[in-house]
Amino acid sequence: MSATPTAPRSEAPRADAFQPSPDLNGAIAREYRRERRLRTRDLLLAIATPIVLMACWEVAARGGLLDARLFTPPSKIVERAAQMIADGELWGHIEATSARLLAGFVIGSVLGIIAGLAMGVWRPVRAALGPTFTALYALPKIAILPLLLLIFGLTETPKVLAVVISVFFVVQINTLAGIVQIDARILEAARAYKATGWRLFRYILLPAATPAIMTGLRVSAGMSVIVITAVEFVASNDGLGYLIWNSWQLFQPQDMYVGLITVSLLGAVLTGLIILFERALLPWRRPGGSHRKVKK
Repeated sequence: MSATPTAPRSEAPRADAFQPSPDLNGAIAREYRRERRLRTRDLLLAIATPIVLMACWEVAARGGLLDARLFTPPSKIVERAAQMIADGELWGHIEATSARLLAGFVIGSVLGIIAGLAMGVWRPVRAALGPTFTALYALPKIAILPLLLLIFGLTETPKVLAVVISVFFVVQINTLAGIVQIDARILEAARAYKATGWRLFRYILLPAATPAIMTGLRVSAGMSVIVITAVEFVASNDGLGYLIWNSWQLFQPQDMYVGLITVSLLGAVLTGLIILFERALLPWRRPGGSHRKVKK
């Protein structure tokens, strides 16, 4: 009687079968080094550009190419800024503007995210509020200030509300767009795996909308600085907007330039904080963040 043939046993895959080739490791390493060089170059260009512009301004003002009475040389602006910092005048304006800006930005962002998510998740809410929000968004935000002043008077409330309104619509629109633009195939696959209700919102809708939300926050950061500065032009006795407007009225260009530069730095700091928060929240969107060297 012949022996029954047995099926050949499948050998376990060797440990080195899944090891990347040296060529792949080398290519990833080269790409990573190239990305680091590009980031270093970009940083140097970002630092050098304003320095070069300031140097040209200084030379042109001192050489008579620009009227130094109107275009104060940067060296004198720095001297004046140091004096204002030493006597505390500039800090007082910075604190007043920062308090209004941060309060309005936080409140407007939270409300905008909530409204955008609600409109994206529930279609009746989107149908009810969409046309109204579209019409209100087209209204210049600074044009609402007289109405706010009429209702709340010359207090801090209308200044903060002007920022809230300007931030709210930008964040709401971006949040809604992030929800609506989710690929229908992703939603279909999620429902196939019984992801409904809170689970669908927590694991699909919110993560998919987060990049759009962060974009809205970055855009609204610059808009909020513009709005609070314009509001302080006409409805405040302190703040950087008041400093700029009052200096123009008294023909004090050095103080006016100090205010302008400080406002731009304040906007840059706010935007930078949002970018850092975005990189911490969405590390995979960081430039070069997806490059990882594969170990042998």
